[in-house]
Amino acid sequence: MDLATFWFIVIALFWLGYLFLEGFDFGVGMLLPVLARDETERRVMINTIGPVWDGNEVWLIVAAGAMFAAFPGWYASLFSTAYLPLLLLLLALIGRGVAFEYRGKVNTARWRSVWDRVIMIGSWVPPLMVGLVLSANVLGLPLNEFGDRVGSPLVILRWETLVGALAVVGFSLVHGAAFIALKTDGEIRHRARRLAVRLAPVALAPLVVLLLLVQLREGSAWSWVPLVLALLAAVGAVGFLLRGREGWGFASFGVVVAASMVTLFGALYPNVIPSTLDTVYSLTVHNASSSPYTLTVMSWMAAFGAPAVLIYQAWTYWVFRKRIATHHIPPVHAP
Repeated sequence: MDLATFWFIVIALFWLGYLFLEGFDFGVGMLLPVLARDETERRVMINTIGPVWDGNEVWLIVAAGAMFAAFPGWYASLFSTAYLPLLLLLLALIGRGVAFEYRGKVNTARWRSVWDRVIMIGSWVPPLMVGLVLSANVLGLPLNEFGDRVGSPLVILRWETLVGALAVVGFSLVHGAAFIALKTDGEIRHRARRLAVRLAPVALAPLVVLLLLVQLREGSAWSWVPLVLALLAAVGAVGFLLRGREGWGFASFGVVVAASMVTLFGALYPNVIPSTLDTVYSLTVHNASSSPYTLTVMSWMAAFGAPAVLIYQAWTYWVFRKRIATHHIPPVHAP
């Protein structure tokens, strides 16, 4: 395997990590006004992701940074074409991060209500934008022979990419509900589990449509395997949740997103961005990659840096592995 292909796979894994970790992270914020009945339950939900949400966002930075270093042509064409969605994504992430820190600084219902709305909006917008951009990347963009976008900044908006946006949002909703059921105890746990079971058939439907669309347009015989695996894992997740086995249900949703990413990036390879104007203009892992020397240096750095980051993040999840219930929440203490 050449280094360009190796880094294509690594970047796909980075996006997988981001969608898996930030998927339930966003889902918790999206469901904040739905599942929580009072301030104590809202604090329970926020505390489930409190120690990990900022670490989860690192995967987005790493994915974008790896694209910039390993495939500058890919990075330049995609990020310039998707400038507006990515700008909305960053603004939403900034607002969401500020809201987590600020909501508890003043002990008034109005103050907390404002920041709760910011958390909710900041949790809905990013998965919409990520789904829009990733589906557009896989299905193709109108690029000319120089890798520049042809058309207005809104060319990224097509019915297929809107399905992609809904696919990531739907997955985040059910993934977040499963995570809340896994990480909480008491009535909110049962409420989240019931919601995940009811949401799953509708919320995951756009993901199924997206996978079938990509498979029928760009897929090959082998990529039917991860697609079918994703469907079976989704059914299995619902079955586990119905039996009250939240851990296995959450893990099954992890299989759903992993198999989905294999299907999408498998259909994309050897392109990194197909051109919808002419296939001759498509960017591939070879004509959009950095020099072999650059990829070699990156590989050595990743060999030492990646294990350290993975070990640290795994340790964080292990430390905060226990369930949270309303009786664990102390009284409000704010100026």
